[in-house]
Amino acid sequence: MAQRSEIESHLAALLAVDRFKDYGPNGLQVEGRAEVRRLVSGVTASLALIEAAVADGADAILVHHGLFWRGQSGCITGWMRQRVALLLAHGINLFAYHLPLDAHPDLGNNAQLGARLGLRADARFGDQDLGCIGAAGAGLDALSLAQQVQAALGRAPVLLPGDGRPLKRIAWCTGGAQGFFEAAIAAGADAYLTGELSEPQAHIARETGVAFLACGHHATERYGAPALGEHLARQFGLEHRFIEIENPA
Repeated sequence: MAQRSEIESHLAALLAVDRFKDYGPNGLQVEGRAEVRRLVSGVTASLALIEAAVADGADAILVHHGLFWRGQSGCITGWMRQRVALLLAHGINLFAYHLPLDAHPDLGNNAQLGARLGLRADARFGDQDLGCIGAAGAGLDALSLAQQVQAALGRAPVLLPGDGRPLKRIAWCTGGAQGFFEAAIAAGADAYLTGELSEPQAHIARETGVAFLACGHHATERYGAPALGEHLARQFGLEHRFIEIENPA
């Protein structure tokens, strides 16, 4: 068991929350009961996850994608009311960490995805040093990298193969980081992995020869929250369960 305030303070320090300029608030987004015994982690604070956490008897939920984002109206109506009302009715705390969870060198989404793909970062790039880059395995090309991603994530990535060069340096950044492609190229990447694909990346891959793999926003960000949840379980003696809510994105 732990006090909510202890968990919040620990996470703020561990994830260096104050270092990041983010799209929404990091930390405790909805206050529930003061004592936490059982923790559920998930990717997004969807109604389905909250319902599953209620059924699981959770005192707190830990997610990567919280409820509140820059540009929202701020009104607690409709789907937002449903989510908030369910949390409050059951006294469940909601902790959400976006960019700080992406960036953590061991527990973060980028580190955890890299570990599953056999990639180890030796440098950082991009806005707020969120992107990772490291050496590729011997004899790796874009097609074999795509096959490796499919085996690890359970889904085939969208592959823009570039010029088919042997891969020496691979860059990656989970989620919606397609805008980092040019920074990855400037950092020396022969291939770049992220979650999503937008229109410009197809042209850039063709024109530079650098491969681009869109591996799924949700699919690339499934690993940070459970890793952080397990850390909290060990640190504070909590019961912890990761609940996967399927998402094709």
